[in-house]
Amino acid sequence: MSTIKQFQVTFDCAEPERVARFWCEVLGYVVSPPPKGFATWEEFDLSRSPEDRGSWFACGDPSGVGPRLFFQRVPEGKVVKNRVHLDVRVGTGLVGEERLATLEAECERLLALGAVRVRLLYDGTDSCIVMQDIEGNEFCLD
Repeated sequence: MSTIKQFQVTFDCAEPERVARFWCEVLGYVVSPPPKGFATWEEFDLSRSPEDRGSWFACGDPSGVGPRLFFQRVPEGKVVKNRVHLDVRVGTGLVGEERLATLEAECERLLALGAVRVRLLYDGTDSCIVMQDIEGNEFCLD
C-alpha cells in the first residue's frame, strides 16, 4: 500500500480567481503557474470556451510545504456551514492575553481583505476567532 505524500484542498465557489487571491493574501501563498503551454492565466482563459473561462484557479505555498489550494466554480451558492474548514494557525504556542492579541491583530488584517468575523471563542487561556472568507466559507484563526 502506498502512502499519500501530497494533497490539495478544493473550494467550491462562484469566483475562483477572486477567492484564490484572497487566500494567497491570508496564507502568503502565490498564484500557481498557468497550465503548460500558456504564458499567462489570461492567455489560458482566452483559449477556452466562454462558459469555461474563469472556472478554476489555483495557488500554492511558495516553500512547497503547505497543500495546494484549488478553487472551482460551481453553479450553486453556499447554503450551510462547511463540514471541513481551515484553521489558520497564527497563535501557536501562545496563551491567554498574548494569544488573544495576536489573533485579534490577524483578524483586523483579514477584515481589511474582506473576511467577516463571526465570533470569538475564549476561555481565559485558549482562544479562537471564527471567520468567513469573501464567499462565506468558514475558517478559524487559531
